[in-house]
Amino acid sequence: MNNDLRLKITEMVKRSGEGHIPSSFSIVDIIEFLYRKVLRITPETVDSEDRDYFILSKGHGCGALYVVLHKFNFLSDQDILDYSTSKGILGGHPDSTMVPGAEASTGSLGHGFPTAIGIALGLKIKKKSNRVFALLGDGECHEGTIWESANIGSNQKLGNLCAIVDWNQSAAQLMPIDDLPAKWESFGWDVTVIDGHSESEIKNFFSNLSLDLHLKPKVLIAKTIKGKGVSITEGHGAWHHKVPNDEEFEIIKKELSL
Repeated sequence: MNNDLRLKITEMVKRSGEGHIPSSFSIVDIIEFLYRKVLRITPETVDSEDRDYFILSKGHGCGALYVVLHKFNFLSDQDILDYSTSKGILGGHPDSTMVPGAEASTGSLGHGFPTAIGIALGLKIKKKSNRVFALLGDGECHEGTIWESANIGSNQKLGNLCAIVDWNQSAAQLMPIDDLPAKWESFGWDVTVIDGHSESEIKNFFSNLSLDLHLKPKVLIAKTIKGKGVSITEGHGAWHHKVPNDEEFEIIKKELSL
């Protein structure tokens, strides 16, 4: 699923010499589905007060966001070609002042989710029907700001908010969280766990998602594979910020074309 987008991410990183391929591969399926089926936003309504909000809190996975924004015409072909160059608007982390569809400038982990909490709270106070979605990394869940924000979200009953955790086991390499779903439940969130690469499971969750101002906030914990789709990148920590050489690029290109 979405291997064409994975290849485009790889081409961007190869061309520019900058980017996080595995971190983008693990989330591209969910982001693509959000923009295709869930989010109430288009290139024409990107600044509308009635739009839904999507915040990529794990900003280093922005390659996935960029190729999805390009697919749905928020970004041009030239924007993609100019990725991580001095003349382009797309950097190694999203800049909300330059990238249409980027609601927050994220990079330092733990900053995007508090922004989503603030947006959701503001919308609730105004009794607005907009919905807020925030995608976090599992390693990011070691940041204290995540749990401070989770506490506020539950306390304020931000039922217009859905957090998505990319559970690609990055955290397990250094300091694993034994039971991530139970931890979110302990903070008062409504928790669902799915296969983050299964179109049917992603569709089932979002088709049945009810974001009501008076309900508990939701968190989708997506079991994913870091570097999904390519044998040399799946689960290999050395690839976190690696740029493929010519031989590696051909391997990636071949496997994503199967």
